[in-house]
Amino acid sequence: MAHAPQIRIPATYMRGGTSKGVFFRVDDLPERARVPGAARDALLLRVIGSPDPYAKQIDGMGGATSSTSKTVLLAKSARPDHDVDYLFGQVSIDKAFVDWSGNCGNLSAAVGPFAISNGLVDAARVPADGVALVRIWQANIGKTILAHVPMAAGAVQETGGFELDGVTFPAAEVELEFMDPAAEEDGAGGAMFPTGRLVDDLEVPGVGTLRATMINAGIPTIFVDAAAIGYDGTELQDAINGDPKALAMFESIRAHGAQRMGLIRDLGEATKRQHTPKVAFVAPPKDYVASSGRPVAAGDVDLLVRALSMGKLHHAMMGTAAVAIGTAAAIPGTLVSLAAGGGAKSPVRFGHPSGTLRVGAEARQSGADWIVTRAIMSRSARVLMEGWVRVPGDAF
Repeated sequence: MAHAPQIRIPATYMRGGTSKGVFFRVDDLPERARVPGAARDALLLRVIGSPDPYAKQIDGMGGATSSTSKTVLLAKSARPDHDVDYLFGQVSIDKAFVDWSGNCGNLSAAVGPFAISNGLVDAARVPADGVALVRIWQANIGKTILAHVPMAAGAVQETGGFELDGVTFPAAEVELEFMDPAAEEDGAGGAMFPTGRLVDDLEVPGVGTLRATMINAGIPTIFVDAAAIGYDGTELQDAINGDPKALAMFESIRAHGAQRMGLIRDLGEATKRQHTPKVAFVAPPKDYVASSGRPVAAGDVDLLVRALSMGKLHHAMMGTAAVAIGTAAAIPGTLVSLAAGGGAKSPVRFGHPSGTLRVGAEARQSGADWIVTRAIMSRSARVLMEGWVRVPGDAF
């Protein structure tokens, strides 16, 4: 019986923040996968192990969660004042598509270290010791990210004492600056608040009319009040992900919010756009126990936030959603700001299922509009494995 032998492709498996993904240099991909299209998508699906009707991704590199079903493509940048072009692909677990509609803020922390280690940054710009500034062009949303990468003895420093809730072991801190983070999403006209309002009444059939803050910053995100949908903001994953009715409700909120934000024309398009927008619910501070068993006191945080990614409650917080939280907290009158006690708050520390996270944003008002020049947060990153990933030669 004829068979197609496997091919091997240089790749690196990395953790960035609370996510993991397979990283590639574009030039290392098979030629027909170096450009956007069906061949590239098919290759990445096979690498990750999708579509998988068992939702386990056993026959691939994916980890069967939205945080671990990710791919990153990197190339030396031809853009002025940038070092590397970064393209992120969120791979569906059980369906045959790759969502290119947004960034991954967590894996953004691994882009700078990868770029330095793989020769994508001019060596003259990388100190042997100290901190290297890597200028990243985020190609999905057309934005600049500045990564401050620690260096030691001529190599990227990966180990250290920085602790990130949702990650078991400490590592070296990578500070990220998301410049001008209001996302210029297709159909949204580049507006931070695409409806022109800080809070809208969002009608969701079967759910009701919800107050919602819909914002394009970091990633398009729909914020609703936890109490309005029957929660208090202290929920962990099992409380949501084990409830099919709850997941259907959140998907309905997400789809109707996407339509109001101008991201989709009709509700049916939402199924083909799983990565964006995100939907999150907010609440004032309250004591709870994180998924690790560590108590989080109400006095430790400014508010509570829970967010869903790819149809499930996230185990911690997506980095891009953290940017949206920080941006909304810095603008008085949003639901995020109100949950944090009202007024502008930057930086803001919020509670999520795995613990807490601090993020800051610089916001100013210009007439009736709000402008956010940058959002800042710290993550960490580490190479887990490097070498070659193998796929059947006829897979793409």
